[in-house]
Amino acid sequence: MGYVLNGEELEVDDEDFLTEANFSDEIVPIIAEAEGLKLTEDHWKVVRFMRQKYQEDGHTPNFRNMFMGMDEEYPGTDWKKVLYELFPKQPNRQSSKVAGLPKPYGKGGY
Repeated sequence: MGYVLNGEELEVDDEDFLTEANFSDEIVPIIAEAEGLKLTEDHWKVVRFMRQKYQEDGHTPNFRNMFMGMDEEYPGTDWKKVLYELFPKQPNRQSSKVAGLPKPYGKGGY
């Protein structure tokens, strides 16, 4: 399928994850639409968190570390529940895809 950003088709793998990270905010709504998501501010919080972790660690956090990190970053929300509401197709994987990141390692990233 691929995603088109500013007239350029970006390379994706067989599951439509970008093969190279793209940190442009313009790509997020394009991928979100393809995933059937309507972006909210909470989606953007997760996208920013996942991008930051990817840049710091070279990979995305697993789901446990993801919701714990979100809780630390944005306390007062039941992130374990909210992440599944925001990204119903496996929060770690779907949020990584929407954030413009390559496919996470393993079952949910490390």
